[in-house]
Amino acid sequence: MINSQAIAPQNQLLNEQKIIDTLHIGLVGRFAGQKVLALIPDHTRSLPLPLLFRTLVEILHDAKQLDFMVALGTHPPLSEENLNKLVGITAEERNTLYATIGLLNHAWANPSALTMLGVMEQDEFHALAGGRWHPSLPNRVPIRINKAALEYDHILILGPTFPHEVVGFSGGAKYLFPGISGAEMIDATHWLGALAGVVGTIGIKDTPVRRMIHAAAERLKTPVTLVALTVDDHDLAGLFIGDMYEAWNAAADFSAQRHIIYCERQFQRVLSCAPPMYAELWTAAKAMYKLEPAVAVGGEVVIYAPHLDTVSLVHGRYIYEIGYHILPYFLANWERFKHIPLGVLAHSTHLRGSGVMENGVEKSNVRVTLSSKIPPDDCARLNLGYLDPVSVNVRDWEGREDEGILYVPKAGEMLYRVFPASGG
Repeated sequence: MINSQAIAPQNQLLNEQKIIDTLHIGLVGRFAGQKVLALIPDHTRSLPLPLLFRTLVEILHDAKQLDFMVALGTHPPLSEENLNKLVGITAEERNTLYATIGLLNHAWANPSALTMLGVMEQDEFHALAGGRWHPSLPNRVPIRINKAALEYDHILILGPTFPHEVVGFSGGAKYLFPGISGAEMIDATHWLGALAGVVGTIGIKDTPVRRMIHAAAERLKTPVTLVALTVDDHDLAGLFIGDMYEAWNAAADFSAQRHIIYCERQFQRVLSCAPPMYAELWTAAKAMYKLEPAVAVGGEVVIYAPHLDTVSLVHGRYIYEIGYHILPYFLANWERFKHIPLGVLAHSTHLRGSGVMENGVEKSNVRVTLSSKIPPDDCARLNLGYLDPVSVNVRDWEGREDEGILYVPKAGEMLYRVFPASGG
């Protein structure tokens, strides 16, 4: 059931009053006297979170307790200062106006912060994975979640829905798994997504990973309400409030309309500009994920991120050990790589894109070049090309689509595809 929704006409956005009114209709009085845990994204997602945070605190004033947890997955935790910045409040406001509101980080690597909901045995996992099943997947997956999910009367998920490289479309139950889950679900879902491949997953609503996430979410007995957002830059084009599955379903359908750009042709070169909100290559890799479907075999994606100097604070040591490679490379050398966390292997294959092994030689469909503060020697070690960001003049890339060259000024959220070929 969808309690309330608002959808902006094409090429328009929801104004602030419409957003506030829709939130009131969907949420006022629903959690009176209850302890509510709101799950929110971190700074790597675009949305008007300060407005939404203040509005939710006002609407849910009759809740017994209201806390917000950042559904980090394996992203680094936010400092107190950055938590305040994320929701748009000052340190003084945190200690006065919002003193009773908790701002929490998910702690995926802290066993004492997690609790077990059950185990996904191999037969269930195999059935959910379908044709994407592979022996490299784990035989069984413990379903662990932040124990706070069981300590509240209700969970409120607040987050955007975009085309996503692992699950098809983000949002909804993804804020539970892998958003506030343990490492096992994070690794299993991401590796299953890697086995399906970016091109075969992104922008598709019914995927093996989405089915796996929903199967895990069914183990959670705490009621969940979803506030699903369709975002345009940092503004809202759509807002859907209600049942976690139905609201997500509506948001994914609308995301398919607003977040997929269809191109007339494949491109040979792309300058894909990763915005500053992607402070690590771990997230800036979306500048490749969202473009690969529109790049010709043998083409190149330049991830232009002159601000970026870090591969991954959490997983960097593993990534430097293995580099970036296509999926068949890892499967062909499984004994060498099977000790690496599956989520890291998945990130590697997602960034490197599709390809094949020919006579033991790795052949990627797309060349990936990094133009950032990460030095050329590191790029070579990572199996990526290097382009000095100082040498990049974006004007040289603009307006050249007819030449097979594409400039994307803010990459990472909009999915680029080529129009399907018309049938006979």
